[in-house]
Amino acid sequence: MSRLSAPPRTNHARTGSFLVCGEVAERVTLTVADLREGWERHRADVVFDCATNGPQHHTFEGPLLREVVSGARPGFDPARRKERSRFLLAVDGGDGHHTVLSWAEIDTDFGNAPVLLATRMDDQDLDGVGTQLVVPSDRCGARYVSAVTRIWIGTCRLPDAAAEPYGGV
Repeated sequence: MSRLSAPPRTNHARTGSFLVCGEVAERVTLTVADLREGWERHRADVVFDCATNGPQHHTFEGPLLREVVSGARPGFDPARRKERSRFLLAVDGGDGHHTVLSWAEIDTDFGNAPVLLATRMDDQDLDGVGTQLVVPSDRCGARYVSAVTRIWIGTCRLPDAAAEPYGGV
Protein backbone atom coordinates (compact mmCIF):
# COMPACT_ATOMS: atom_id res chain seq x y z
CA MET A 1 0.00 0.00 0.00
CA SER A 2 1.31 3.44 -0.82
CA ARG A 3 0.60 6.29 1.54
CA LEU A 4 -0.24 9.58 -0.16
CA SER A 5 -0.27 11.77 2.93
CA ALA A 6 2.33 12.17 5.64
CA PRO A 7 2.15 9.77 8.57
CA PRO A 8 1.64 11.19 12.04
CA ARG A 9 4.61 12.99 13.56
CA THR A 10 6.78 10.91 15.86
CA ASN A 11 9.12 11.84 18.69
CA HIS A 12 12.32 13.07 16.98
CA ALA A 13 14.42 11.90 19.92
CA ARG A 14 13.58 8.25 19.22
CA THR A 15 16.45 6.11 17.99
CA GLY A 16 16.62 5.94 14.23
CA SER A 17 14.35 8.88 13.52
CA PHE A 18 14.92 11.32 10.69
CA LEU A 19 13.41 14.62 9.62
CA VAL A 20 12.00 15.48 6.17
CA CYS A 21 12.28 19.26 5.83
CA GLY A 22 13.08 22.15 3.50
CA GLU A 23 10.66 23.45 0.89
CA VAL A 24 7.81 21.23 2.06
CA ALA A 25 4.27 21.92 3.24
CA GLU A 26 4.80 19.79 6.34
CA ARG A 27 7.99 18.87 8.16
CA VAL A 28 7.74 15.21 9.09
CA THR A 29 9.76 13.08 11.51
CA LEU A 30 9.79 9.36 10.77
CA THR A 31 11.31 6.18 12.19
CA VAL A 32 12.20 2.82 10.69
CA ALA A 33 8.95 1.46 12.19
CA ASP A 34 6.96 4.26 10.51
CA LEU A 35 8.49 3.37 7.15
CA ARG A 36 7.77 -0.31 7.60
CA GLU A 37 4.11 0.32 8.50
CA GLY A 38 3.23 3.14 6.12
CA TRP A 39 4.45 2.24 2.64
CA GLU A 40 4.81 -0.68 0.28
CA ARG A 41 8.09 -2.54 0.81
CA HIS A 42 10.48 -3.00 -2.12
CA ARG A 43 13.49 -5.31 -2.25
CA ALA A 44 16.87 -4.65 -3.89
CA ASP A 45 19.74 -7.10 -4.23
CA VAL A 46 22.76 -4.86 -4.74
CA VAL A 47 26.49 -5.00 -5.37
CA PHE A 48 28.51 -1.84 -4.92
CA ASP A 49 32.16 -1.01 -4.49
CA CYS A 50 33.20 0.36 -1.10
CA ALA A 51 36.48 2.32 -1.10
CA THR A 52 37.54 0.85 2.24
CA ASN A 53 36.06 -2.67 2.14
CA GLY A 54 35.87 -3.58 -1.57
CA PRO A 55 32.80 -5.12 -3.25
CA GLN A 56 29.73 -5.33 -1.02
CA HIS A 57 26.78 -7.67 -1.62
CA HIS A 58 23.60 -6.88 0.31
CA THR A 59 19.84 -7.23 0.17
CA PHE A 60 17.84 -4.20 1.28
CA GLU A 61 14.11 -3.78 1.87
CA GLY A 62 12.09 -0.62 2.37
CA PRO A 63 9.83 1.93 0.73
CA LEU A 64 10.77 4.07 -2.23
CA LEU A 65 12.28 7.43 -1.31
CA ARG A 66 9.96 9.30 -3.69
CA GLU A 67 6.84 7.86 -2.06
CA VAL A 68 7.99 8.69 1.47
CA VAL A 69 9.08 12.28 0.82
CA SER A 70 6.02 13.00 -1.30
CA GLY A 71 4.03 12.74 1.94
CA ALA A 72 5.69 15.97 3.15
CA ARG A 73 4.28 17.69 0.03
CA PRO A 74 7.35 19.26 -1.59
CA GLY A 75 6.89 22.88 -2.71
CA PHE A 76 6.15 22.21 -6.35
CA ASP A 77 3.06 21.62 -8.43
CA PRO A 78 3.16 17.84 -9.09
CA ALA A 79 1.55 18.39 -12.52
CA ARG A 80 4.42 20.63 -13.71
CA ARG A 81 7.39 18.53 -14.84
CA LYS A 82 9.82 21.41 -15.32
CA GLU A 83 9.05 22.68 -11.84
CA ARG A 84 9.71 19.24 -10.31
CA SER A 85 13.00 18.93 -12.19
CA ARG A 86 14.48 21.93 -10.30
CA PHE A 87 14.29 20.20 -6.91
CA LEU A 88 17.09 18.46 -5.04
CA LEU A 89 17.17 16.12 -2.06
CA ALA A 90 20.10 16.34 0.36
CA VAL A 91 20.44 13.38 2.71
CA ASP A 92 22.42 13.50 5.99
CA GLY A 93 23.59 10.41 7.86
CA GLY A 94 24.35 9.86 11.51
CA ASP A 95 27.96 9.03 10.68
CA GLY A 96 28.54 12.41 9.02
CA HIS A 97 28.08 11.22 5.43
CA HIS A 98 25.92 13.31 3.08
CA THR A 99 24.72 12.99 -0.49
CA VAL A 100 22.52 14.80 -2.99
CA LEU A 101 20.02 13.43 -5.50
CA SER A 102 17.87 15.28 -8.00
CA TRP A 103 14.11 14.94 -7.84
CA ALA A 104 14.15 14.09 -11.55
CA GLU A 105 16.42 11.14 -10.79
CA ILE A 106 13.70 9.48 -8.66
CA ASP A 107 10.62 10.86 -10.46
CA THR A 108 8.63 8.35 -12.53
CA ASP A 109 8.46 10.80 -15.46
CA PHE A 110 12.26 11.16 -15.58
CA GLY A 111 14.89 8.72 -14.23
CA ASN A 112 12.47 6.56 -12.21
CA ALA A 113 15.38 5.29 -10.05
CA PRO A 114 14.11 2.89 -7.36
CA VAL A 115 15.98 4.58 -4.51
CA LEU A 116 15.04 3.04 -1.16
CA LEU A 117 14.86 4.13 2.44
CA ALA A 118 15.82 0.72 3.78
CA THR A 119 14.21 -0.70 6.91
CA ARG A 120 16.00 -4.07 6.58
CA MET A 121 19.46 -5.12 5.44
CA ASP A 122 20.34 -8.77 4.83
CA ASP A 123 17.13 -9.88 6.58
CA GLN A 124 17.93 -7.83 9.71
CA ASP A 125 15.70 -4.97 10.90
CA LEU A 126 17.41 -1.57 11.05
CA ASP A 127 15.32 -0.19 13.93
CA GLY A 128 18.33 0.06 16.25
CA VAL A 129 20.70 1.68 13.73
CA GLY A 130 18.35 3.75 11.59
CA THR A 131 17.20 4.00 8.01
CA GLN A 132 19.68 3.55 5.18
CA LEU A 133 19.50 5.35 1.83
CA VAL A 134 20.05 2.78 -0.94
CA VAL A 135 20.77 3.73 -4.56
CA PRO A 136 20.67 0.33 -6.34
CA SER A 137 21.88 1.68 -9.70
CA ASP A 138 25.14 3.07 -8.24
CA ARG A 139 28.25 0.94 -8.75
CA CYS A 140 30.02 2.97 -6.06
CA GLY A 141 28.69 2.95 -2.49
CA ALA A 142 29.32 6.66 -1.83
CA ARG A 143 25.61 7.57 -1.98
CA TYR A 144 24.57 4.80 0.40
CA VAL A 145 23.92 6.83 3.57
CA SER A 146 23.62 4.99 6.88
CA ALA A 147 21.51 6.11 9.83
CA VAL A 148 19.66 8.82 7.89
CA THR A 149 19.03 11.83 10.16
CA ARG A 150 17.59 14.38 7.72
CA ILE A 151 16.28 14.68 4.18
CA TRP A 152 16.16 18.26 2.94
CA ILE A 153 14.11 19.02 -0.20
CA GLY A 154 14.57 22.30 -2.07
CA THR A 155 15.11 24.03 -5.37
CA CYS A 156 18.36 24.43 -7.21
CA ARG A 157 19.12 28.12 -7.56
CA LEU A 158 22.16 29.15 -9.55
CA PRO A 159 23.85 32.48 -8.87
CA ASP A 160 23.03 35.34 -11.18
CA ALA A 161 25.70 35.15 -13.91
CA ALA A 162 25.67 38.94 -14.28
CA ALA A 163 26.39 39.42 -10.57
CA GLU A 164 29.30 37.00 -10.37
CA PRO A 165 32.03 36.54 -12.96
CA TYR A 166 32.08 33.04 -14.45
CA GLY A 167 28.72 32.24 -12.86
CA GLY A 168 30.18 32.06 -9.37
CA VAL A 169 32.96 29.64 -10.28
